[in-house]
Amino acid sequence: MTLWRLPLLIAGLLIAAPACAAGAEPAARAALVEKLCGNAGQMGEAAAALSTLAASGTPEEIGWAAPLARAALDKTLACDDTGAVLAATGTDAVTRAPRAPAPDARTPVLSLKNRAVFEQADAALALRSAADPATRTAALATLERRPAALPEGLLEAAAQGETDPGLRTRIETLAQTAALNAADPAARIRAIGRIAEHPSRRALTQVEALAKDPAYAADPAFRQAVDAGLATIRRGIALGDALATLYNGLSFASILFMAAIGLAIIFGLMGVINLAQGELIMIGAYVTWLVQQGLRQAAPALLDWYLVLAIPVAFLVTAGIGIALEALLLRHLYRRPLMSLLATWAVSLFLVNTVRVVFGTQNLQFETPFYVSGGVPVIGDFIFTWNRMFAILFAAVTLLVTWATVRKTPLGLNIRAVTQNRDMAACIGIPTRRVDMMAFGLGSGLAGLAGLALSPIYSVNPQMGQNFIIDSFMVVVLGGVGTIAGTVVAALGIGQINVLIEPLWGAVAAKVIVLLMIIAFLQWRPEGLFAVKGRRK
Repeated sequence: MTLWRLPLLIAGLLIAAPACAAGAEPAARAALVEKLCGNAGQMGEAAAALSTLAASGTPEEIGWAAPLARAALDKTLACDDTGAVLAATGTDAVTRAPRAPAPDARTPVLSLKNRAVFEQADAALALRSAADPATRTAALATLERRPAALPEGLLEAAAQGETDPGLRTRIETLAQTAALNAADPAARIRAIGRIAEHPSRRALTQVEALAKDPAYAADPAFRQAVDAGLATIRRGIALGDALATLYNGLSFASILFMAAIGLAIIFGLMGVINLAQGELIMIGAYVTWLVQQGLRQAAPALLDWYLVLAIPVAFLVTAGIGIALEALLLRHLYRRPLMSLLATWAVSLFLVNTVRVVFGTQNLQFETPFYVSGGVPVIGDFIFTWNRMFAILFAAVTLLVTWATVRKTPLGLNIRAVTQNRDMAACIGIPTRRVDMMAFGLGSGLAGLAGLALSPIYSVNPQMGQNFIIDSFMVVVLGGVGTIAGTVVAALGIGQINVLIEPLWGAVAAKVIVLLMIIAFLQWRPEGLFAVKGRRK
């Protein structure tokens, strides 16, 4: 061949290639439809071809093939001498042009063996082409029955194009399972490495099962991959469990701090054991629910922000109740501690029964805003949940605001003066009774904020406050009466110890052990972790 003819030949091939491809595609489709109308063996080959097309075909090819598998299952494929017709749409199976089947058209009947293969092909095509997430979810459930029989690349392609995060996670999990059962040893080793990158107890179970596989004893490379994968997964699970313990302990400590900080101010300043503090927490949660219901009726667009908008309302309502309680009742009982104890107990009973009469005894239903729903998987089985993080951050902000109020404001200066020496504070002109009233209101308002923080993560009912009053007093006594720093440290310690002990011996045993530890500590240091200098006796 002369050199001058070479460019002409290349140009001719480039021109002819699209035409050949265009002609080949209808021919391939016609051959596939012909097999669908053939005998049982040919129909099985057609189903396998449809599954392969679902894994590697273009969106156009998948869209063309999807109705074929469904028509074969529903017996709506009419075969005649010129091809086949999709009876559901009245179109030709190959060209999708409208046409009617011949009078002598027949409907292929699937054998039991072929039906299972066609169901898999139909599910594979639906997973790649269905617009409805529910349809794709149902298709994935069908594919999960036989993961080892899925065509290579199907699940990876489906996961890459999936828009629903939860469904994508399920597809990726199934892809791992399918890869572990692959025939190719190299593919199985790669699958073990991918699974080990995301350690969890489910992954540990999957890889541990491979240790019983015959390839584990016969193939050194496979055995090494399994052993390395197990070691990596176990390290990840151990780290995840440690982080989960710290995170859960911190969230529980934040709840204890929120419940105890108001009591620390009241008990430290006035020496009043306020047994109604738990009910003030409950009132704060109910006020939060009322704000939610009000927004649902008046401003539905702001419903997601009811937790934020309820902060001043919950504080002011519970602070008002505390001020009224101090002014009307406790002011006359300061020198009679037993009577003040009984009075606050009576108030707690009154509040509980009032709420029962007005709202009933059932748990309240709260909306879950977007900023406290879900979480982020970190490592192992540890999930960084947003509702617990909301409680932690809210407790941190409350701590900063309370510290600033006590340390940087005139009210805080008066509270500290009265706490250290009431008589001397009165001598220099500080209105001690007014300080008592404002401090009681501040402590009650903080209890209301604790109820708000608990509402997304705790059952809200008339009895909820009783579950926190004992823990609150333990935190206050252990930390040192009237000290913010002691309340923080004691809450952190009790929270972490509870979370560590509870999985081993149960919740009741954890409470008993913590109480015994606190009693033993107070025998050595009766004033608690942080003692207030000069506190009145």
